[in-house]
Amino acid sequence: MPPTPRSVLEAVAAIGTVGSLFFYFLSALSLASFLSDARKKLKQPSLPESQLPPVSILKPLKGVDPEIWESFCSHCEQEYPQFQLIFGVSDPGDPAIEVVRKLQAKYPNLPIELVVCGRVLGTNIKVSNLAQMLPAARHELLLVNDSDIRVPSDYLRKVITPLADASVGLVTCLYRAVASPSLGSRLEALGIGTDFVPGVLSARFLEKGLHFGLGSTLAFRRRDLEAIGGFEALLDYLADDYELGRRIAATGKRVELSAATVTTFLPAYTLRQFIRHQLRWSRTIRDARRWGYTGLLFTFGLPWALVTLLAAHGAVWAWVLFALTLAVRLAVGFVAAVGVLHDREVLRNILLLPLRDLIAPFVWAASFMGNRIHWRGDCFVLKDGKLVQTIAPR
Repeated sequence: MPPTPRSVLEAVAAIGTVGSLFFYFLSALSLASFLSDARKKLKQPSLPESQLPPVSILKPLKGVDPEIWESFCSHCEQEYPQFQLIFGVSDPGDPAIEVVRKLQAKYPNLPIELVVCGRVLGTNIKVSNLAQMLPAARHELLLVNDSDIRVPSDYLRKVITPLADASVGLVTCLYRAVASPSLGSRLEALGIGTDFVPGVLSARFLEKGLHFGLGSTLAFRRRDLEAIGGFEALLDYLADDYELGRRIAATGKRVELSAATVTTFLPAYTLRQFIRHQLRWSRTIRDARRWGYTGLLFTFGLPWALVTLLAAHGAVWAWVLFALTLAVRLAVGFVAAVGVLHDREVLRNILLLPLRDLIAPFVWAASFMGNRIHWRGDCFVLKDGKLVQTIAPR
């Protein structure tokens, strides 16, 4: 008797569910590996203050992000002997300028500089700004992070220390997200804690180290930046953080994942804005890591398990598979968010995890159906990872 469409769907969905369980198992191993490495780093002696090299921190800005004042102040209150802060904007009327001026007034003894970047060097305005901010940097060690990042007081010490090893070319950080009350913002924060972090750590585990950077923190030497062609080599790439880490890793230097965790504060995304942001993120990863991104099809455990349950007409074995998948998914997400990121806010949003997981495969599928992305209020066309042209927003 030939198989029926329902039996084929049941078999495919069951295979997808089992594949997802395998991914969750891999994620659990990667989380355990990272936590073990983090404990070892805590036991290592830190550099004495006299050996901590000076650092130039570059922060490109566009507009005012949530909690921006407190985030800026956290950079100024570092337990670190010598550092410089450089802020850059492309619009002389940007409201972030007023915040920087206020910061300069509060911390008059800190070298805080503001660079108005008058030229557009490429499609990625952030990287264009970085290229124009770089001449203001006084030090060999550079650190770039996103404008909405808040850091702990020992951040610089933890991030810069690994660069004492000449084999380390770049240091990057994981980050937790603090959500606004809106549904879209809560879904976004949940995805960062329970989905994005296990994905990053799984890549680190499988590839025996990181080979890319995260925009939350990119610390590197000026000479290593020059070796890959400077910021100018990244001017048209959307995933500039990924590219920077990938290119430094390609020179033979290691990318180190710091034990420090930073915090980002999310805007009050509507559901539409959340999906738009997820679509931009998905298309960015699609172009940067195409085969790995395609393999995400086998990580959608709850949707696969639900389809299996429906196709099997609620058979007992399908219920068992669904319950197992839900339990493992929640456990891995909980360890990633609470154990790795120390993010207890996820507990308030954990009941939204099934909703977020049901949305994820539709975003994944939609990412293959076009190249338009929305970023910082503008629309672009993405091709092979590059922003090749701008188009009028709709």
